[in-house]
Amino acid sequence: MLLNDQVILITGAGGGLGGTAAIALAKQGAHIILLDKNIAKMEKVYDAIVEHGGPEPTMYPFDLAGANENDYQELADVVDRQYGSLQGLLHSAVDLSAYSPVANIRTQEWGHTLNVNLNAPFLLTRVLLPVLQKSQHASIVFTSDSSARNARAYSAAYGVSKIALEGFAKILAEEVEAGQKIRVNTLVPGPIDSPLRKKLYPAEDKSRLAAMNSLDEVYQYLFTDDSLGLNGQTIDAQTFQRR
Repeated sequence: MLLNDQVILITGAGGGLGGTAAIALAKQGAHIILLDKNIAKMEKVYDAIVEHGGPEPTMYPFDLAGANENDYQELADVVDRQYGSLQGLLHSAVDLSAYSPVANIRTQEWGHTLNVNLNAPFLLTRVLLPVLQKSQHASIVFTSDSSARNARAYSAAYGVSKIALEGFAKILAEEVEAGQKIRVNTLVPGPIDSPLRKKLYPAEDKSRLAAMNSLDEVYQYLFTDDSLGLNGQTIDAQTFQRR
């Protein structure tokens, strides 16, 4: 139980990868704060964690795109009051509504995708930094996409958001490095049999893809003491080997 007494907040916790990470980290004793706008999906992850014997998680319904700065600050204040500190933050929420040719993207779709994939991670990280800094060690992990990094046609707002997110992660890693408390890294899951992958490649033979729980080890590595000293790195889950 490498994460006993650790509190980790996960966005998109009702989704495929967010839920997978929540269960994997709870198995190591972490108390998980499930953050998602879809309550029904969060409840399924909640039940799965309890069934696996993990600590009872906290559900926090939250609309990343619709929330304002006061809502984000209220979330941070609640976490601070209830737990006193935070040891992990996993940005797993993702929006893919604007995956089409640039000429066809509506302004509303563009804005919504960037709000969820880029602005929300910035706002949430900013308000939670003081709570993370109260821990002896804390880990922030952003989730990216190798295909988006290659600037593929039609990735548009989704691709731009992931390119920018990786840049933001590296900037933040440089800023927190001197304090030696918080480490910031980016995870690229790669081809995984996830709901997002099904949406991107509906005709793909999913039997050739790794299951979502194949990421359990890399999630656990990034949030346990095994990754202390790892900062500003992009981890490819497909080539990951525990140090």
